[in-house]
Amino acid sequence: MAPSTLCGESAATNEQTQTAGMGPIVLDRGVAFRVWAPHADRVSVVGDFNEWQSDANEMTNEDNGHWFAFVENAKPGDEYKYQITRGEDVFTRIDPRVRKVTNSVGNGVIHDPNFDWQGDDFQMPAWNELVIYETHIGTFHRPGDSDVGTFADYQHKFDHLKRLGVNALQVMPIAEFAGDLSWGYNPAHPYAIESAYGGPEGFKTFVREAHKAGFAVILDVVYNHFGPSDLDLWQFDGWSENGKGGIYFYNDYRSDTPWGDTRPDYGRGEVRSYIRDNAMMWLKDYHVDGLRYDMTLYIRSVDASGQQEIPEGWGLTQWVNREIHGFKPSAITIAEDLQNNAYLTKSDIEGGAGFSTQWDAKFVHPIRDVITQPDDAGRDMNKVRDALLHAYNGDAFQRVVYTESHDEVANGKSRVPSEVDEADPDSYFAQKRSTLGIALVMTAPGIPMLFQGQELLQDGWFQDTEELEWDNAESLGGISALISDLIALRLNRNGCTKGLTGQHIDVVHVNHQDKVVAFVRRFDGGPGDDVVVIANFAHQHFENYEFGLPSQGTWKRRFSSDREAYSDEFGGDASGDIDAMPEGYDGQPCKGRIQLPPYTVLIYSQDA
Repeated sequence: MAPSTLCGESAATNEQTQTAGMGPIVLDRGVAFRVWAPHADRVSVVGDFNEWQSDANEMTNEDNGHWFAFVENAKPGDEYKYQITRGEDVFTRIDPRVRKVTNSVGNGVIHDPNFDWQGDDFQMPAWNELVIYETHIGTFHRPGDSDVGTFADYQHKFDHLKRLGVNALQVMPIAEFAGDLSWGYNPAHPYAIESAYGGPEGFKTFVREAHKAGFAVILDVVYNHFGPSDLDLWQFDGWSENGKGGIYFYNDYRSDTPWGDTRPDYGRGEVRSYIRDNAMMWLKDYHVDGLRYDMTLYIRSVDASGQQEIPEGWGLTQWVNREIHGFKPSAITIAEDLQNNAYLTKSDIEGGAGFSTQWDAKFVHPIRDVITQPDDAGRDMNKVRDALLHAYNGDAFQRVVYTESHDEVANGKSRVPSEVDEADPDSYFAQKRSTLGIALVMTAPGIPMLFQGQELLQDGWFQDTEELEWDNAESLGGISALISDLIALRLNRNGCTKGLTGQHIDVVHVNHQDKVVAFVRRFDGGPGDDVVVIANFAHQHFENYEFGLPSQGTWKRRFSSDREAYSDEFGGDASGDIDAMPEGYDGQPCKGRIQLPPYTVLIYSQDA
């Protein structure tokens, strides 16, 4: 039996009174441990530092459900667990707030909080100047024969993303999950970083280097459920009701989710703090620039109908968002709710949940429907118009617009190229209509988002077992160039498309018969600001297509998605610049006449 490592009662009491916080707290003379286990009769911390002896470091009951111990010779790198006794039951649990584990069913590891951030002071771009790239660490890049990509592997492709032009990486969940392969939406240990990806040191390095490369990092977090497997939080201290999850979970009908009886108890103060502290950990300790909350519908209501509301879930999101924006005003919080609820992005003062923005089902679903229709006759231009005009609370940037996400390209749905042409996803039609959708994403009001691989014309559906098709970077390199050019225009990098960073849109031309839509984007308006976009959704070439323009003068063509430089399949026969004719058309004072190729987007603006 190892002797107690506590340095006498007075020393332990002194450390206890001076040590705030939960989980393992690394101090100069050892490590303090605090855990919430209100129904336990006895708790000990066991680990490498005491030869895993349960009577060596018994914890003190602090009379508020918390247990505390200071272990003088514990140090970073030591493995440990809590041994909990309740009645006749004795069991071990991984610390709910541990930052590192050996694996999801292994031991906790004391993590050294010290890290060389090398002066990291990254400044988040303004939200109207964001282009998000949703990405999955395990599948983005797997060198050699690796089964899973790591944070370090990912960094080798930063140059590819810099050339593409995105400036924010939205990383799918990285909290420790069961096994090594997963989408990440099954967090077993919400505070620990997935060991197969490189653990907490790997993620800190990833964020630091991403910032150096010019990328904001937005992290996907899962607060609508935990687990459901490898879940030490389940009946953590031995107590539960109705055979359900115990202190961290609802123990009545509210526990039910599509992922088992695993909804956290948003009404219990300790659970609310557990989630709030987790959210703040990502910003404070890992320097992330924002959070994307997975399926908030299941935080605010029991089921998909939304009829059985969970008021304390709504209140929790208000609190956490308020805390995040108070700590870091530039941080972005994104809701995935997909119910078109404007209150998600209203301020909490107005009764809203206080999210910065939300994924917009009113864009992705109609636009995917239009571009994947098998026949031109089925393409509804009114759907395109409505998708372009949709906004929450009159703010264009309260929505994220996209044609692909991890959910949109799995669970029975494929990538857009495969939806267009399953037999040949590299075909003319697949290339044309995929890029048509991406061009709308980059020119519509909102925050544009790509899903990893769209620039490679990735086909099939998203799986956590398959790396991106990097060979396409050579064979279909023109598609990446097309998207890069669109991103440069979206961010006004050449100073001629400021309107694409603005709030305003006028859909001036809707031709349902010929399947053409044209719209004007503006920031303040005027030369060098107004941007005109015209999109042909049909397999028809127009020699002399007319549409309205907002002013006289020369409108320079800034982009054509039909350029042969982008693909050998493309025609390259779109019109160049337009000399506006002073004739009223489409409710505009002037008119333009162009060649408009099939399935093509053209972008025009004037020099200031």
